Amino acid sequence: MNDTMTTEEYITDHCRANLQKAIDAERFPSWKRACGIDDLTFLCHGLRRCMSAIKSGCHYLQVTDEIYGKVICHSTYFNALKSPRRADMVKAVEKQSYQQQSASLSSLSINYLKPFPELDEYRVEAADGHFIQHACHTAKNSKGKVFAAGFIYALNLRIGLLRPLCVVTNGTVRNHEIPALRTYIEQRDGKKERLCKHLYVYDMAAIDFAWWNKQKQRQNFMISMLKENAVASFIESIPFDRNDERNTGVESYSV
Repeated sequence: MNDTMTTEEYITDHCRANLQKAIDAERFPSWKRACGIDDLTFLCHGLRRCMSAIKSGCHYLQVTDEIYGKVICHSTYFNALKSPRRADMVKAVEKQSYQQQSASLSSLSINYLKPFPELDEYRVEAADGHFIQHACHTAKNSKGKVFAAGFIYALNLRIGLLRPLCVVTNGTVRNHEIPALRTYIEQRDGKKERLCKHLYVYDMAAIDFAWWNKQKQRQNFMISMLKENAVASFIESIPFDRNDERNTGVESYSV
């Protein structure tokens, strides 16, 4: 961030640049045409709301009007939030934003995994599901119920960036995170991202030896804790340097 720029100026500049990159990345994006609130304004308000302590959309619109002098119609704003076109646009811009921030951090020689050169060819991410209370305007299902909305987020352990990996549920249906994680990983097949080796750090809920064994062929791997009811078979111990600071906390090393 430029020291001479205000936070609002930086947000606007960042959104404008990555919106244009997202448009350039797709020849004819289905989300290109906007109505009501233009896409740049929509993105800027989304970031500002996330950075604030405001919990509801109505409260945000009130603060935007009273403090910042920017009036946004209630129906226009909430219709935009429910727009599938807007959702596709945000996904496209998020990819460009992530790439920009990744390049910026890499140019500063930030690499928290530098002591482990064995991981240089891997994308290492610690992931977990996060659920929040559904919005009051979430559509109810056929039984009149709504559920907690959830995403799986992934923290890049090399550069420290957090990104939304995949959606678990928007609150209209009850879903579990592990099936959503598997679907996301399997759908990456054939995409450019698949060419990179992936190492996921996940909790014990993701342990499925048969499924992850198949994923090895697709260069997807997982590290987790051992389940309490699991019994590990140790074949042999492997010697390691206890004086190496990289091995701090390691009690034993076996296969």
